[in-house]
Amino acid sequence: MTLLSAASAAALAMMTLALILNVYRLLRGPTQPDRIVALDTAYINTVALLVLLGIVRDSVLYFEAALLIALLGFIGTVALCKFVLRGDVIE
Repeated sequence: MTLLSAASAAALAMMTLALILNVYRLLRGPTQPDRIVALDTAYINTVALLVLLGIVRDSVLYFEAALLIALLGFIGTVALCKFVLRGDVIE
């Protein structure tokens, strides 16, 4: 086992654990802003996990999926924040 494969395996394990903890906070969060922050962090961790998988498996498809999730996650976070602050998304 090379150093790169050991480091990538450790990084994948840590990112998976971080994603599991984010999902726990998303389901268990006491307030709505806590859940929104957990969702925002969960999609960022998902993007990082997909980038790591793309590096490990040497596939461009993972990078494209990470880009798509990053764009949709940003739009979703903005929409949720507008909904919490104003009560509607479209003005």
